[in-house]
Amino acid sequence: MKVIRLNVVLGTTGLAQLTICKLIGDGGFPRPVPFVGRSVGWLENEVHEWIKDRIALLSSPAI
Repeated sequence: MKVIRLNVVLGTTGLAQLTICKLIGDGGFPRPVPFVGRSVGWLENEVHEWIKDRIALLSSPAI
């Protein structure tokens, strides 16, 4: 299990920080894991699964 910081999440997803925050608020993106103080990180596998789910949505036929 690897924990990644915000800058890696932004680079991996290609999304802006504000977009990530909005998606987290809407329940549409993995929540960060709190560490010490204001330090947070994301589980790398959860971010990669989110990306895979987005790709699967593109591949699925429109209803």
